[in-house]
Amino acid sequence: MNIAQSKSDKIVWSGRLVSVQPRIRLSRSYDERYHSYLGYLLRLEGTYGEHSGEFLVAVGKGAHERHAFCIGMELNGVSVPVADPRLEVAGFYKTSRIQIHKAGELSPSSPPPYLGVPPGLETYRFRGHRRLDPRTYESKCLSCIWGCRMPVEIILDQWDQSRKRYRFETFCYGPKSCLVYRAGATRKVPGKDGLSWEEEDWVDKESTAHRRPDD
Repeated sequence: MNIAQSKSDKIVWSGRLVSVQPRIRLSRSYDERYHSYLGYLLRLEGTYGEHSGEFLVAVGKGAHERHAFCIGMELNGVSVPVADPRLEVAGFYKTSRIQIHKAGELSPSSPPPYLGVPPGLETYRFRGHRRLDPRTYESKCLSCIWGCRMPVEIILDQWDQSRKRYRFETFCYGPKSCLVYRAGATRKVPGKDGLSWEEEDWVDKESTAHRRPDD
């Protein structure tokens, strides 16, 4: 996605929704992690400014509560290019003036992927997630309401929080019995003085221990 406009310009966009997923940011500090539940990510096929193609727009919790976004919906709105792409998966945020022109597709599907209207952010927080192999996410989970690609801010030194690194990680909030799920490699978190911490399988098991296999 080529965003040529200034970061302060408002961009008019329109298109058809091809996925809706949670917008969650992850902060890491060695073996500690914190989540910020910011809203939702709309993946659209359409036009943004003078460009056309697939693009991602960030919206808030309130917008989803009003419009119940789901695949197939046709809509338009106004957004601003993100100021720091290290902290956002979307190319656009601060979205306003959303207008819905066609309802989404609510007919039942045979999961995976799991479609329909994504639940509230509180549901994602309650369910907890497991790491998801990036290749599986790209090939199988882009349209699933339980898939999530998060920007990750890593604090290398708790005593000097200006020392940071950034990356993206993929996670699954879906049923533990999902047939396409693949965990992928464990993740290593860099720390001070060249140390690193490995987030092993027990972290995922603990995060989702309260759920049954089909929940």
